[in-house]
Amino acid sequence: MARYTGPKSKIARKFGAPIFGPDQVLSKKNYPPGQHGNNRRRKTSEYGLQLREKQKAKYTYGVLERQFRNMFKKAQRSKGVTGEVLLQLLEQRLDNVVYRLGIAPTRAAARQLVTHRHVILDGRVMNIPSHFVQPGQVVGVREKSKSLEVVVDALAGFNHSKYPWLEWDESSKSGKMLHIPERADIPEEIREQLIVELYSK
Repeated sequence: MARYTGPKSKIARKFGAPIFGPDQVLSKKNYPPGQHGNNRRRKTSEYGLQLREKQKAKYTYGVLERQFRNMFKKAQRSKGVTGEVLLQLLEQRLDNVVYRLGIAPTRAAARQLVTHRHVILDGRVMNIPSHFVQPGQVVGVREKSKSLEVVVDALAGFNHSKYPWLEWDESSKSGKMLHIPERADIPEEIREQLIVELYSK
């Protein structure tokens, strides 16, 4: 299954944001990687800014180029603002919903939980991280997986009221998607309009 497996701290430093989760290296070296680090004076072109924003979104959600392009085409065909719809589609991915519910500490960990069959969707085991969760569907942890250390540690002290589009049930260790998130409900600092401009060329 295709996914990014390269150096994560280097990518986080490139964008100046902890896009893969908490990063000790980023807090110590909050400047871009490479020989010149913070001394780069050349102004980034418009295309460079657009490409950078697309890469930031891809790395943040753990999506490769073909998947991302297909998702953009789907967003274009949908009603609404293309950039917002794109982010909403990314948020609806099962691995992202597992992460947002606090079942896993990072999206990469959420992806692993899904592929290893620890996650259920509407009571059935689902092992496809890219599956789109629809409003009204319930995402939870398999009964025999509820005692997993990674799940217990992630849920400990997690604030489940952070995302108004998700509802958490502590007794069943499951969450329900109430509705598709509005742009204001998505905390990622991604300038989606730049991505739209890049693909519209």
